[in-house]
Amino acid sequence: QVQLVESGGGLVQAGGSLRLSCAASGSTLGITVMGWYRQAPGKQRELVAIFTNSGSTNYADSVKGRFTISRDNTKTANLQMNSLKPEDTAVYYCNAKRAPWVGSGVREYWGQGTQVTVSS
Repeated sequence: QVQLVESGGGLVQAGGSLRLSCAASGSTLGITVMGWYRQAPGKQRELVAIFTNSGSTNYADSVKGRFTISRDNTKTANLQMNSLKPEDTAVYYCNAKRAPWVGSGVREYWGQGTQVTVSS
C-alpha cells in the first residue's frame, strides 16, 4: 500500500502563486509516475501535470506556461503554480502509479486532495 499526502493548498489572490507538495510513503518501490489532478465542483477530475521517472512531463493546455511539476526523488512530487486564475479553483489530488515487479501490472494511488481557492 502507498499513502500519498498532499500539502500546500490554500487561498490565494488571482495572479498569485502556490506550491503543492506530495510525499509518498509505504510500499513506494516501483513508483514510475507521479502527477497532479484537479476537480472543480460539478466538473470531472482532470489531469493537471504528470512527471515520469524518465523525466518526461505532460501538462494540461490550460496550465502550460503557468504550472511546473517537479520530482525531488522517486517518491515526491511538487506542483509550482504561478499566475493563478479563479478558474484554477479546485481540489487538487496527487496521483502515483507503481509497478513493483515484472508482471505485477500498474497500481494506482490517490491522495486525499487539497483545496486550492483563487479569488478574483
